[in-house]
Amino acid sequence: MSSQQKQSASRAADAPAVQEPAGPRPARLTAAAALTAVEGLALAALGAYMLIMGLAGAPDSAQQAEMGGLTVVALAVLPLVAARGLWLRRRWSRGPALITQIVALPVAWTLVNGGGALIAAGIALAVAALVVLVLLVNPTATEALGIGPREAP
Repeated sequence: MSSQQKQSASRAADAPAVQEPAGPRPARLTAAAALTAVEGLALAALGAYMLIMGLAGAPDSAQQAEMGGLTVVALAVLPLVAARGLWLRRRWSRGPALITQIVALPVAWTLVNGGGALIAAGIALAVAALVVLVLLVNPTATEALGIGPREAP
């Protein structure tokens, strides 16, 4: 083993390990992660549908439909990554999850104003977004993520 490899191995051994949160995952955090994942999966499904219809359907502009589908699929990454972070109790995941919910509220309003079957979709999205927002600002969830006041040693 070269001296460089030994130094790298030594640094890796000295590096602090990622500390896993103690105790079970709170139900509120589990619910927030699950709802955020459902939102991400719904976005991914919508994007895939748009992409397929752009390729196989007869849109006014196939290029525009395909780009829209790809954009929606790309937007689905944020809630999916945030949901995984919440599930794993990563501190950084709360921000993207909150942003996802805040962005979902005007989308829900637009759906409700669209009429027809979109009203039900808009109401479901608004309820999910509000529930996740409440769950993520709850002290139990913030403590589980390592956010908030800490006890003195």
